Amino acid sequence: MKLRMIAAAALAFTALTVNASMDKVVYGEDNRLDIFETTNPTHLKLAKATAALVKSYNVQDMRNGEAKLSGGSLSVCSDEKFNGQLTAAFCSGFLVNHEGKQFMVTAGHCVTSQSDCTGTKFVFDYAVTAAGQTEHKVNTSSVYSCKKLIDRQLNRSNQNDYAVIELSKEVTDREALSFRTTGKINNGEEILVIGHPSGLPTKVAGDAFVRNNNNSTYFATNLDTFGGNSGSAVFNARTGEVEGILVRGHNDYTYRTGPDGKRCKAPEYCSMDGCRGEDVTRTTSIEFFQ
Repeated sequence: MKLRMIAAAALAFTALTVNASMDKVVYGEDNRLDIFETTNPTHLKLAKATAALVKSYNVQDMRNGEAKLSGGSLSVCSDEKFNGQLTAAFCSGFLVNHEGKQFMVTAGHCVTSQSDCTGTKFVFDYAVTAAGQTEHKVNTSSVYSCKKLIDRQLNRSNQNDYAVIELSKEVTDREALSFRTTGKINNGEEILVIGHPSGLPTKVAGDAFVRNNNNSTYFATNLDTFGGNSGSAVFNARTGEVEGILVRGHNDYTYRTGPDGKRCKAPEYCSMDGCRGEDVTRTTSIEFFQ
C-alpha cells in the first residue's frame, strides 16, 4: 500500500454495512510480512501477544516439550506471497488484561459456543522465523485451552462481533496488550494488523488507515486481511494500542492466469480507497470491558 499518496482521498469513503463475513482482501500492495521479515521491534513485541485459533486435532503434543501444528497448505499462484505455507489456524486472537485478569479476545463468529471454545487451542508463536521454514512446532507452554467463554456477540442489527475468553492457565511469558477503553480512533489514522490470514503463520501488515469512522460499533479500513484474520488485533500504529478486532471485509481471492499459463488462485487487489473496506469491531463495543 502507498499510504501517504492516497490518505486524503480515503477520508471520503463510506463503508457498506453487511452481515458478518470472514472474507478480506489486499489493498494497494501486499504488505503482509512474516515474523523473520519484520524489523520494527514494537511490532515484534505486539506479535508476541497475538495467537492462532487452531482446532484441537491440529495440535499434536510431541511429549518432548513441543507441540506440532498441522493442517492444509496455501495454494495460490506461484508468484504470489506465501504459496505452500501451512494453514493451521481458522481464526486469530490476542491477549489483554482487564481489571487484573487475563482474557483472550477474538471475533464472535470464530467461537460460537462453550463447546466450540473447548475444542479450540489458542497458540502463541505460530510463525515463520527463518526463510524456508516448512515445519511448525511451538513450545507446549505456548498452547492454551479455553476455560470459559465469558462474553460474545454476533449481532446482525448493529454488526457487533466479538468474543472474550478465559484461558485455562495464566500466561506468564509475554505481556498482554493494552486497548482503547474510551473515545475512538481518528479518521485517517495509520493502523496495522497482526494475525493469521488464510490460517497462515503470523503476518504483520501495516501501511493502512481508517477509511470511515462514522459507525459507533466498528470502523472501516484498508488493511490487507483474509479469512483467518478474523479476531486479529488491529493496532494504532502511532500508540501501539489495540483499537479493535478485525471481523469482516471484501472477497479474499480471485482466479487468473499464472506464470505457467494455467489458471490459479490469487488475492484480489483493490485500490486503497476501493472495494468495500475491512471492518473492525471497536474495543469500546465489548460490553464485558465497559
